Amino acid sequence: MMVQIIIISLVVILILIALIILIPQTFFSVQQQRVAIIERFGKFKRVSRAGLRMKIPFIDNIADYVNLKIQQLDVTIETKTKDNVFLTIMISVQFRVMASAANDAFYKLDNPKDQIRAYVFDVVRAEVPKMELDEVFQNKDSIAVAVKSELSDPMGEFGYIIVKSLVTDLDPDQKVKDSMNEINAAKRFRFASEQKAEGERIVRIKNAEAEAKSTELRGQGLAEQRKAIAMGIKDSLEHIQKAAPDLSAKELLNILMMSQYIESLRDIGKESNTLMVHSNPGALTNLEEQFRNALLSSQSLNEKL
Repeated sequence: MMVQIIIISLVVILILIALIILIPQTFFSVQQQRVAIIERFGKFKRVSRAGLRMKIPFIDNIADYVNLKIQQLDVTIETKTKDNVFLTIMISVQFRVMASAANDAFYKLDNPKDQIRAYVFDVVRAEVPKMELDEVFQNKDSIAVAVKSELSDPMGEFGYIIVKSLVTDLDPDQKVKDSMNEINAAKRFRFASEQKAEGERIVRIKNAEAEAKSTELRGQGLAEQRKAIAMGIKDSLEHIQKAAPDLSAKELLNILMMSQYIESLRDIGKESNTLMVHSNPGALTNLEEQFRNALLSSQSLNEKL
């Protein structure tokens, strides 16, 4: 009886030991966004997706786990443009492995990032030398599209999907950047000068228009003033001529002019103590004669009135 108990105990222990050894070799789990590559005697058998999975212990083997998440590869490339400017371009390539073709991605490429990097170098150094520096900055999206287009087909054969390619940085030589900054500064200065000149031109035009309008108004006022003076002189002459018809036109005009002259001197004397006379000494004799004639004419006019 004791022998049977011992045998049963040994069997149970052996079964437990077998289970402890076999369970980890039979069951395994795969995390989300990953797949397991299962080999049987070193040959690819299947792809196991996320969850609790089984395999034949000691026969099937997990070769490796393949990441299905989107990965990013940053590639730095130095190249030359059409106008012989060297610049450094940073391109970021986002890619992932197709779950259905994970075995191709695992077995066909030993280092997929090196493969992608080689294609990026080839595309960039073929496209950028066709453009001048300004065009490279303007067409960086087209460069990114060309990289993605060139990568999609060959990498698709290896089980990879190119999700996106981005030109993240364009860095010319420092001397080139300094020159570009100087050019931009010169353009801005020229634009500011043009705007300032345009503003000054508009101001001059407006001032000229205002001056012309002012001159026109002054001319109109002066014309009206002269017209009024002429009408006053005409009325005065007509009044004097009616009062003294025997006086000649010259005598009438002489009386009127001397009256205006004396009134002008009076008005000037109100504002200043200076008396303005002709610079020629002989003019004093003429002035005296004019005063005398004017007085005589005035006396004659008074006698007739």
